[in-house]
Amino acid sequence: MPAEAILEMEPKVSRWFLLDAEKVAQFGAVTGDLKFFHKDAGASADFLFGEPVAQGFLTLSLLSAMCADAVPPFPGQVANVNYGFDRVRFVTPVPVGSRVRGHFTVGGVEEEEERLTVHWDVEIEVEGQGRDKPALVAQWLTFLELRD
Repeated sequence: MPAEAILEMEPKVSRWFLLDAEKVAQFGAVTGDLKFFHKDAGASADFLFGEPVAQGFLTLSLLSAMCADAVPPFPGQVANVNYGFDRVRFVTPVPVGSRVRGHFTVGGVEEEEERLTVHWDVEIEVEGQGRDKPALVAQWLTFLELRD
């Protein structure tokens, strides 16, 4: 698919993803991020966020699933591979038990033989907080492998 067609793609929005206590605990166990403010409501009440919040990196890691949910495969697509980030900011904490969804806008495309580098402008919205208070904003790069 030519780069121009991807550049003209309308912004996409994923379904809602729940960040419940079980998911937050599992992520903490896998990554070693076991801080009290991810799991202890009593201790969190007197801390910066006032309640348990999901890990920022858990929120960030959901971008792959959110993108797969929101952006259909392109014609000839073999794979969409994470290349990294030019910028990531954790703007607003995500309270445990919240639902989040991703917003994806194509910010640019670099065309190479059989591959495009897609620059995504992404936001993760927390349900009930609106897009004026996103959990995360990022500039994400992916390789889009194409075959005829």
